[in-house]
Amino acid sequence: MATHSESIRASFPALKVKSLGLCEYAQVWRAMQAFTDQRTPETSDELWLVEHPPVFTQGLAGKPEHVLNPGTIPIIQTDRGGQVTYHGPGQLVFYPLIDIDRLGLGVRKLVCNLEQSVIDLMTDHQVEADRKAGAPGVFVDGEKIASIGLKVRRGCTFHGLALNVDLDLSPFSLINPCGVADQRMTRWVDCVPDAYRHIDKAVLARRWVKHFARSVGLDAQHESADDETHALLPNHG
Repeated sequence: MATHSESIRASFPALKVKSLGLCEYAQVWRAMQAFTDQRTPETSDELWLVEHPPVFTQGLAGKPEHVLNPGTIPIIQTDRGGQVTYHGPGQLVFYPLIDIDRLGLGVRKLVCNLEQSVIDLMTDHQVEADRKAGAPGVFVDGEKIASIGLKVRRGCTFHGLALNVDLDLSPFSLINPCGVADQRMTRWVDCVPDAYRHIDKAVLARRWVKHFARSVGLDAQHESADDETHALLPNHG
């Protein structure tokens, strides 16, 4: 007999959670576009978890003056909102491929849910985090630990949220992160008590997913990246 919690979960639409590992940014970006273009009203929502090799990404409204000195790190002009940011190994990136029209969510509500899921995750680990007016993302003592940039196409989202876990923060000094001069960045390992500092990133990701899925009324179902997903990532290997 199903438990009460199992019965409640069964009433929620599925959120297929797929871990892609370390993938080139442009490769995943094009795959998100393809997934969004190919989906139908019956397509299940997905959440892709990934880390990227070092890369700067510039949003649609991105101003070149916010890229100060990129050096050898590539810069990719994307179709998400926001200004320039940095991705690199040690940063967990969450890409919600969600039909927000079907869920009755607006973009602002989704951004709020993304932020709150990080705030709740930090609270679970004895860290107080918060929002900052006019600056999407999550902050700890004024330092940014999570950045958000989204794109909506045909009522469906892609791009998403980047959570700094244990990455090298020095490349952020080569840009004005999210278009804010002198915006200091921080990481999970520099914020949490010692007992949580070396938590496995896969465990941390699952804890975040639990908060996020609950906030948008979806049932997170962790799966391996299937052949259909890999077909969208032709160079993944």
